[in-house]
Amino acid sequence: MSDDAPRQRLVVVGNGMAGIRTVEELLALAPDQYAITVFGAEPHPNYNRILLSPVLAGEKTFADIVINDFDWYARHGIRLLLNRTVVNVDRARRLVVADDGTAVPYDRLLIATGSTPFIPPIPGHGLPGVLAYRAIEDTDAMIEAARVHRHAVVIGGGLLGLEAANGLKRRGMDVTVVHLADWLMERQLDDTAAALLQQALESRGIAFRTHGETRELVAGESGRVAAVRLADGETLPAELVVMAVGIRPNTALAEAAGLACQRGILVSDTMQTYDPRIYAVGECVAHRGVTYGLVAPLYEQARVCANHLAALGYGRYAGSVTSTKLKVTGVDVFSAGDYMGGDGTEAIVLHDAKGSVYRKLVLKDDRIVGGVLVGDTTDSGWYFQMLREGRSVAEWRHRLLLGRAGCVPGETGSDVASLPDTTEICGCNGVCKGKIVGAITTQKLTTLDDVRKHTKASSSCGSCTGQVEALLAATLGGSYKPADASRKPLCACTGHTHEEVRAAIREQKLLTIPEAMEFLGWNSPDGCATCRPALNYYLVCAWPHEAVDDAQSRFVNERVHANIQKDGTYSVVPRMYGGVTTPDQLRRIADVADKYRIPTVKVTGGQRIDLLGVRKEDLPRVWADLDMPSGYAYAKALRTVKTCVGSEWCRFGVQDSTNMGIDLEHAFDRMWTPHKVKMAVSGCPRNCAESGIKDVGIIGVESGWEIHVAGNGGIRTEVAQLLCKVKTRDEVLEYAGAFLQLYREEARYLDRTVHWVRRVGLDYVKQRVVDDADGRRALYARLLDAVAGQPDPWAARAEGAQAREFAPIAP
Repeated sequence: MSDDAPRQRLVVVGNGMAGIRTVEELLALAPDQYAITVFGAEPHPNYNRILLSPVLAGEKTFADIVINDFDWYARHGIRLLLNRTVVNVDRARRLVVADDGTAVPYDRLLIATGSTPFIPPIPGHGLPGVLAYRAIEDTDAMIEAARVHRHAVVIGGGLLGLEAANGLKRRGMDVTVVHLADWLMERQLDDTAAALLQQALESRGIAFRTHGETRELVAGESGRVAAVRLADGETLPAELVVMAVGIRPNTALAEAAGLACQRGILVSDTMQTYDPRIYAVGECVAHRGVTYGLVAPLYEQARVCANHLAALGYGRYAGSVTSTKLKVTGVDVFSAGDYMGGDGTEAIVLHDAKGSVYRKLVLKDDRIVGGVLVGDTTDSGWYFQMLREGRSVAEWRHRLLLGRAGCVPGETGSDVASLPDTTEICGCNGVCKGKIVGAITTQKLTTLDDVRKHTKASSSCGSCTGQVEALLAATLGGSYKPADASRKPLCACTGHTHEEVRAAIREQKLLTIPEAMEFLGWNSPDGCATCRPALNYYLVCAWPHEAVDDAQSRFVNERVHANIQKDGTYSVVPRMYGGVTTPDQLRRIADVADKYRIPTVKVTGGQRIDLLGVRKEDLPRVWADLDMPSGYAYAKALRTVKTCVGSEWCRFGVQDSTNMGIDLEHAFDRMWTPHKVKMAVSGCPRNCAESGIKDVGIIGVESGWEIHVAGNGGIRTEVAQLLCKVKTRDEVLEYAGAFLQLYREEARYLDRTVHWVRRVGLDYVKQRVVDDADGRRALYARLLDAVAGQPDPWAARAEGAQAREFAPIAP
């Protein structure tokens, strides 16, 4: 288009994956053709909804699943209107109107309103604690419920329901899936495949009720859902109920605008509605009588729609052959096409029940028309490619179940280089092999991160990462070097690794963040939210009594010295050494709770007392009245040393675990670390203090003490490993202290001990802490020096330090 021609106005209703993918494709084809306005009902930038399950499971954060951040919209001149729902389309005046009164004219309109969860009209479906699973807010609500409740019921055993069940189980809840059909995922799996999948999920502790009809959701005394009553009379406890029984196209806006709808907004092969100025893509549309809920068809629609918006006019959408991959980590399931078979079809089946492997290919006229793979999905891409192309498999029929390696001489299942350019490599983002190879060649890409940045392949669920790396290797040949995880830069502000930054701080005696940034040639003079906290920790760790501790480079909890809660109040957890307290301390806690009207007083899992609901401006006065040291429950520091009563009281105890725990907590109090540190001391191998899942766990035995390290009791429980056995109290302090100092000095910021030990190896830790006596003593001495003289942050602020931080904001 001419530089002088006025830009047309494109309005996009829907800030989801389909609508914004269309915008991305359009910008690539005609970057200057439209002035674009995007309406989004949520407050967030465009994010990947198919990755909500890893967020729920604790494997990713919301930031990890954002596809286009706010800067992307600004760079492309897109007007982004969030928290606004479009309620009216005036087709005569070509005007869209939002619920807040915002009115925007259009020349072309793209409707991408997606779908809404179906909530069956079961009695009690409106109770608190009953959720759908569609947006990040639903995920956050489920994570919050998992923190305080135990029992969850997921209604619906389809793809989404199983992902929700897995995530909630990973969060520590007891989960039961209630499914009306005879077997799980009946729209993607046959009964044999479903049985294998159910068996795998049951081994993870998830319970199932197939043939389960939900009759009623029952409220508890608080008014929140408390149970699920089934038609057969069984009652399941449930403080959280997740509805995952399906979705419905969101056609309300289109219907109100007079557009033709029938189980979706009716669109042509060019993704146009019956009004040629209005297009629609995604889960809200019906194309040739079919609606799609998977991402690959949505992206195909987006590509065609962008082609016509750019006035190229040669794209046609003819429908999609879909496939399904279950995104429950560790359970490999693939399904595509006519997996059940029917008249004129035949099935070739491999079933190894003991090995949990199942392969079923459905053939018609010697062509694959459907299939199911469970347990080993290596060849799923190859089978799916042949299904889409309609290729004859007659010559391979007798060895088809052996996969590509068994059918094509000289090739393996992972030989992606010989696949056609049209082969889809990344199903999440609809990226084919040809696009990846083309980007590698023309953009001179050399790393996986480069490919992700330019093509988005491998940037979502990650299941295609191996294939993308194989394409890099095949395209670049000998010049390709796989990414070395140890060379990963600290953040985008620098090319230096964590280890290089730490070495520079030590060797050059850098004492402030600006000094470090200047010496290391930081790209940004201000740094970012990733590097500033890391730099601050590395400085105070290397030079504990000299480096400037920059409070503004700490996370908010460490700046305020209390944990912020979801309502904006704070929790206060005073230090109780070894979990031991006194009547005087308890009286003070009670008096403070009464005086400041603190709504909740709770005993924590770390044998302390938590005062929840403290206003920020009350914190200094609360600390002064408590007159107890900070428990550092908010910090990347030593949190607690949990103890059992040990030999002083317990008839099974063989060592004085309580006093050992008190000594350890006094010795290492106010110790800053790369991440939180939890310790425990048990007086005998019965391990009542749970020493086996702590960063440092001490277990009393007849001959002395065992020291275990690198345990974790979080979302992924990790059993601690035996470091050594010692005889005396002083040896426990020295060996444990040396281990912690080695961790402080060498781990990357935000590494838990389990991650650090996994990376460097327990043998290395033993060599430094157990075998090298002089080195051990030097490590321990450096730790004692680092914590010596550290002031209690609560006492300092009770006396007026940083008073401005706690002053209420004037109305």
